[in-house]
Amino acid sequence: MTTTHDPVAAAERCTAEFRRNPHPVYAHLRDTTPVCPMTPPHGIETYLITRYEDARAALSDPRLSKDMYGAMDAYRRIFGDSSVALDDNMLNSDAPKHTRLRKLVNSEFTPRRVEALRPKIQDIVDRLLDACPTGKPFDLLPAFAFPVPITVICELLGVPPKERSLMQELSTTVAQTGFGEEFKRAQQQAEEDLHAYFTELIARKRAKPGDDLLSALAATQDQEGGLTGNELVSTAFLLMFAGHKTTAYLIGNAVYHFLADPAQLRAVQEDPELIGPAVEELVRFDGSVESATFRYATEDMELGGTRIPKGALVQISLLSANRDPLKFEKPDEFDVRRQGTAAHIGFGHGGHYCLGAPLARLEMQLALNGLFGRFPRIALADPQAAPAWMEVPFPAFRGLTELPVVLEPAAS
Repeated sequence: MTTTHDPVAAAERCTAEFRRNPHPVYAHLRDTTPVCPMTPPHGIETYLITRYEDARAALSDPRLSKDMYGAMDAYRRIFGDSSVALDDNMLNSDAPKHTRLRKLVNSEFTPRRVEALRPKIQDIVDRLLDACPTGKPFDLLPAFAFPVPITVICELLGVPPKERSLMQELSTTVAQTGFGEEFKRAQQQAEEDLHAYFTELIARKRAKPGDDLLSALAATQDQEGGLTGNELVSTAFLLMFAGHKTTAYLIGNAVYHFLADPAQLRAVQEDPELIGPAVEELVRFDGSVESATFRYATEDMELGGTRIPKGALVQISLLSANRDPLKFEKPDEFDVRRQGTAAHIGFGHGGHYCLGAPLARLEMQLALNGLFGRFPRIALADPQAAPAWMEVPFPAFRGLTELPVVLEPAAS
């Protein structure tokens, strides 16, 4: 077994240039140190996994725990105390707790419930496109990419329309990445506000249930083995947060890459049935979740020929794994007709595979088909401008901060 440090690559991963284009650094790591020890800005040594086979194995390895309470000291050093109240959910737990929580949500987050949202999602897409200006540059992210998923997840959970802007504002603050005291105070306040909001909303749902997911989940509190009060609040936060940020960034990434590669755009415009495979390719090529959430080793273990000591944090780069040439031919090319794209791990793998993947796929398909069908002559406002990728000190999401486009109506 080996333990090879690559300080150059570790340092590069924290630069602005890496945030703009991480793929060369990840290619270097896959070739030289595929399981790489590094010390990120939070100061805790972490093992970064970059190859597809290692990543896929790690995502389902029971020796790599997701139970944040088992690594409480490390989590508090990274995130502070505020996250604890909102993290009592299936994302941050192992079996048997994870199994119980996921089963409860799975029983309500069914394909039937997701498919029933199709007309509603289509209506949301159409109304947002109706409001988009034509013939002049505007930012597609706040006008379309972000409102689609936040509106959908609020409809699913049963968040009243007048309260949805608050959800977006608070979750945006929670999603920001930083390590300064001012940042931590703002994030802590947003998390406390979200906890208070969902506690109060759940009380309303219990008093007057509706035909929504949160009412159904609230009813499990009265069942043996049902969600506890804090588990329910944390689960509501998880579904809201994961159900819109990731999809919002993914819509933005997708539109950018289509506009940067007109041949791929023409392909889906000429054959709308290609949009399903195209979404899978986009998740593989430049997905919105750069790295899976933390795991930690519950025992000394070996992965990819590297020793990982007990207690070490492990981070799995989904973005890098999905560009591994050992798995995907010509992985740095965006090809909506690519064969084998479905093997990507952009939605994870194993027991923690993304519960909301079917909803994300449906939203993506309807959003992209709606946008490109309504405005076939859509273009980047400045094709020569560099894309505005997020520049944050710790990679979690992969997304744009703005996407200026020009929409031209279809020619008569």
